[in-house]
Amino acid sequence: MPLGVLDPRDDREEVRAWLALQSALHLDPVSATELLQHSPDPVAALHARGEARALREQSLEARCDTLAKLGASVLPFPAPGYPERLRVLSDAPPVLLVLGSPEALLGRAVAIVGARAPTVYGLRVARDLAAALARAGVVVVSGLARGIDAAAHQAALDVGGLTVAFSACGPDRTYPAEHAWLADQISRSGAVVTEMPLETPPLAHYFPLRNRLIAALGEVVVVVEGRLRSGSLVTARRAIDQGRDVMAVPGPIGAPTSEGPNSLLRDGAAPVTRIADVFEMLDLPLPAAAPDARAKHEAASPLAARVLAILRREPCTRDALRLRVDVPAGRLALALTELELAGRIATDRDGCLRVLGGA
Repeated sequence: MPLGVLDPRDDREEVRAWLALQSALHLDPVSATELLQHSPDPVAALHARGEARALREQSLEARCDTLAKLGASVLPFPAPGYPERLRVLSDAPPVLLVLGSPEALLGRAVAIVGARAPTVYGLRVARDLAAALARAGVVVVSGLARGIDAAAHQAALDVGGLTVAFSACGPDRTYPAEHAWLADQISRSGAVVTEMPLETPPLAHYFPLRNRLIAALGEVVVVVEGRLRSGSLVTARRAIDQGRDVMAVPGPIGAPTSEGPNSLLRDGAAPVTRIADVFEMLDLPLPAAAPDARAKHEAASPLAARVLAILRREPCTRDALRLRVDVPAGRLALALTELELAGRIATDRDGCLRVLGGA
């Protein structure tokens, strides 16, 4: 493990102190950063802030136990293993809770973000780009959301690469819930990371906080698809503010999912017209051609074929579909992702799943 990473099973006293600081200041990271730059001691920081009572919270011991059961690591701001691309932020998280490998935060990385209800084209671009980057040893960073995020994470995993997912909730929760299986797969080699304390729900105003971390960890942020008012554009704007390179995939004029990338291109973002464009931005050689990772998704599993037949008859929401197929949520999520990555279904703006083209 990187230097300074704390294990809740072994470093109880230190972990309790950092959890107390996280509880008090996770929504005021600017103040936390200023305090910790002055003194790297969380106890001193809490006293300076007048928050010493947080150290006496009875729940701290129970939180240590929960993190230990989850297998989570605690990565505090002063630790040598804390990623430098996050440390330089004026609002750097005082504490990161990591499910998986903290080392995954230290490699070269590219953020890939986009629409939750993407087009088939967008899914393919995200998947192909993520697979190429992962084969080259670049960490793929995204936000675990439906659509482009999930496609990027999965493509990196499919080729045996590393991917990091930033979460907007506590490490004991997954959003969206149907991506619990994906989060588990990511944590086996890469990392699922959050600055939020245990039991924190995924509230809307936490997502921009998460997006700044996605933008900061990636050397380059690639926006594949997204509307003008979307989390993808928030991530891109934060990346610009942080001095990161932003790239965007051009899309058809008038297409809602192209509004965001096209506006970024108009404002000076670099276009992605081929995968090699991203590698040139990173000053990396393009890896040799390899079999497309999506090949494994082309043949639908029995459950996926059943879902496809239902959706051909009538589009419906995920909840309605779950009632019709009557299988565990995790199995249904796997089938839906299989179909999404194969470009056979998509989610409308109203939340309904529909079959694409002649699928």
